[in-house]
Amino acid sequence: MNFNGLNMGMGNLFRVSDAKTRSISPENYDGKKGAGGMCELEKGFAKNAARDLGKGWKVNPFVVLQPGEVFPLADIEGPGCIQHIWLTPTGKWRNTILRIYWDDQEIPSVECPIGDFFASGWNEYAQLSSLAVCVNPGSAFNCYWQMPFRKRCRMSLENRSEESVVMYYQIDYTLTEVPDDAAYFHAQFRRVNPLPYKDVYTILDGVKGKGQYVGTYMAWQVNNRGWWGEGEIKFYMDGDSEYPTICGTGTEDYFCGSYNFENQETHRYQPFTTPYSGLHQVIEPDGVYKSQERFGMYRWHIMDPIRFDTDLKVTIQALGWREGGRYLPLQDDIASVAYWYQVLPTAPFPALPDKDYLEVI
Repeated sequence: MNFNGLNMGMGNLFRVSDAKTRSISPENYDGKKGAGGMCELEKGFAKNAARDLGKGWKVNPFVVLQPGEVFPLADIEGPGCIQHIWLTPTGKWRNTILRIYWDDQEIPSVECPIGDFFASGWNEYAQLSSLAVCVNPGSAFNCYWQMPFRKRCRMSLENRSEESVVMYYQIDYTLTEVPDDAAYFHAQFRRVNPLPYKDVYTILDGVKGKGQYVGTYMAWQVNNRGWWGEGEIKFYMDGDSEYPTICGTGTEDYFCGSYNFENQETHRYQPFTTPYSGLHQVIEPDGVYKSQERFGMYRWHIMDPIRFDTDLKVTIQALGWREGGRYLPLQDDIASVAYWYQVLPTAPFPALPDKDYLEVI
């Protein structure tokens, strides 16, 4: 099926369309036709490197975000669809916040530190190959989630750091008709450090409307010895109260692994990255300053979206083992990003914590 330029997979690449392909970057802030590479030499961030060649010779390939600046990454008049976002930033990734606003909404439908949005919450590079997100050498963030919109798309980056940030970026999109049943992309970040004893970690709550849940990323630091992934993920939907409709069997099971993510020959954690799921990052203690084990995991519900009609809540337990063969409620450092599509309006997100609370320490 082809929706006038919305990418439905390789099966329709041979079909012609009336969609118009556009791209926003520091060399074409507005994505206008025939307007790329027009920055005047004296206005470009790379004016020194291009001084012998002049206008049109890679004069402005990046931007510099000053401390406290909110940079307007994109402002696109629809209808259309975001097809690919590429970023390669400097600085601490938790200090740069990505926000996306759909149509005339004043509140964001995406609000997330850029590292976590691209499944890189620990501010350390880890290669990732999946259908929705790719992290490539060196620290190149790529997002392939389709993001249709009808009236308008606004994106911004906030630099919460006390230092300037260099940002290379490119946003590839199409101007095209959008079908009536197309929902809007959402992503929400949360972090609890440490998780209170016997509390259950909330990945997502407060969602109102009809849609489908399509992905989870988690950055998990273990504050105990021993295995940490016995906890169940639960999806409460459409009026569920005490008990959920969907209940998993264990953390590594949900992320499509098994038996502690353990390599049975080496008896160590086995990182893996696949189109739909992965444990792509395992950060081991170094014996001195890096004292805790840290993990990065993703699960994309591309082939099995979780559909809801009125509301959705997602939680996961943090469980290890204690003496007597009993579960141990853990008090770990857990951060997550929930990805979903839904009809508008977007319910307000919980307030994003301040820079110090989000810091990776």
